[in-house]
Amino acid sequence: MIVQLTGTLVEVLPTHAVIDCGGVGYELGISTITASSLPAAGTSGVTILTRMIVREDAQELYGFATREERALFDQLRAISGVGSKLALAVLSTFTPAQLATVVTLQDTARMSQVPGVGKKKASRLLVELSDVFQKNGELKMLVGLTDALPAAKEGAHGGPAAEAADALFSMGFTSAEVELALEGAAEAGISSTKELLSYALKRLGGDR
Repeated sequence: MIVQLTGTLVEVLPTHAVIDCGGVGYELGISTITASSLPAAGTSGVTILTRMIVREDAQELYGFATREERALFDQLRAISGVGSKLALAVLSTFTPAQLATVVTLQDTARMSQVPGVGKKKASRLLVELSDVFQKNGELKMLVGLTDALPAAKEGAHGGPAAEAADALFSMGFTSAEVELALEGAAEAGISSTKELLSYALKRLGGDR
């Protein structure tokens, strides 16, 4: 099993990369997020984490910039009906932390943004992934998911808290930052989405 490769990047495209290791070129399927994090072609000493998929008719290599992305790739492929192509599509749409948020909120609309995923499949993926971030200690630690996202979970069905949390996540704030920013809002009598967002941004020191 090939779990990582170190060498010179020969080519980097949104869907794949080629890395030369000791004169042997390996083509790796990658997500657009991994592609954006890799250095320019020609860079030497680059390490890419990999996962090798062996089928009856082919041997395929996939590359990842981070351990959490590779772990999520494995979890996604473990879901019935989800192959490597769809797993990469999910990972090209969301960072691991963003996917953790989408799953925590059971946000069908956002999951449906993945190419090839309709609302029915999005709902099934969310159900299948619902326990992953809570039961998989490694993933939970890697994405920085806290034991609870009170404000987000209380409004998971589209309430003001969920809308405010979703807006903060879209700005790039982490789960821990969102939880801290919304802390104390209910006690302060703040309930509308606009007020919650303003309250949170002031606590965070401004938007991004």
